[in-house]
Amino acid sequence: MIFGKPLSEYVRFQRVFLILIVVVGLARLFLSLSGMPNATVKFLSITVLGIVGIFYYGIRVHTTGFGSYKQLLPLIVIQNVVTHTLIIAAIVLARLTHQVNIYSAPEYGGNASARYHILGHLLIGMVAFSLVGWLVASIVMWVTKRVSGKGRVQPATV
Repeated sequence: MIFGKPLSEYVRFQRVFLILIVVVGLARLFLSLSGMPNATVKFLSITVLGIVGIFYYGIRVHTTGFGSYKQLLPLIVIQNVVTHTLIIAAIVLARLTHQVNIYSAPEYGGNASARYHILGHLLIGMVAFSLVGWLVASIVMWVTKRVSGKGRVQPATV
C-alpha cells in the first residue's frame, strides 16, 4: 500500500500515459537504430508525454476523487521510473552492441561514460525529476481545486 492505495491502482489510473511512454520510447529507439537521423527522431518525445502526464495527474487526481497531493507523488515516481528504466536499457544496449542510438548519442549525454550517464538518469531522472514533477502537479492540483470548487468531484471515465 502506498498512501492508502495499492500499486496496481496507481498503475491503472495512469496506464494510458505509461503505455504511451513505452511505445514512444521504443519507437525512438527503433527509428534511431534503423538509421533515421536523431534530428528527426527527437520529435517523438517522452519528455513531452511526461510533462503532459504531470499536468493531467494534477487535474484528474482531484476531479476524479482519486486522491490528493500525496497520491501525486507515486504517480510521478512510477512514470519517471518507467521512463528512465527504458532510457537506461537503451544506454546499456548501446554500450553492449557498440551501436549509438538516440539515448546514447553525444548530444543527449552520450559524451559521458555510460556509468555516469546511467547514474544521472537514476539520480536526476528518477529522483530529482520526480520531486520537481510532484511540485508542478501539486501546483496544478491547487489551481484545479480553486477553479473547480471544493467538493465537486466528477466520476472517472474509462
